[in-house]
Amino acid sequence: MFRSKLSPFIYLLFGLALLGFGFQLFNNTASLLANFLIMVALGAVIYGVFYYFFLNKRTPNDIKKYKKAVKQSKMKYKQDQVHKSLSQATKKQSPVISKQKGMKNRATHLRVIEGNKHKRKNRASF
Repeated sequence: MFRSKLSPFIYLLFGLALLGFGFQLFNNTASLLANFLIMVALGAVIYGVFYYFFLNKRTPNDIKKYKKAVKQSKMKYKQDQVHKSLSQATKKQSPVISKQKGMKNRATHLRVIEGNKHKRKNRASF
């Protein structure tokens, strides 16, 4: 019942808006375009500020975990990077020996993820 009373009012409002837009388009086109560009620019600025302060801070849980793992990896291999920069001068003298040593002494970059390791399937029952 409320909806039926509201519907003619909305049609009247849209009709008057179209009439005003048409009148403005034919009589004062430059002002209409200037107002339209100002509204678009203002909307873009408001959206940019809103995105920068509110939406940019929300990060999914996976991204947080990834950033934490990257940070741990950088902390772990920080000494290796310093060692590599110092060993570049010696690398020119004996490239084959330094490659073999680097492969043997290099720590793995993989991380163990805990899971259901105790629930192994009996493969003999297949």
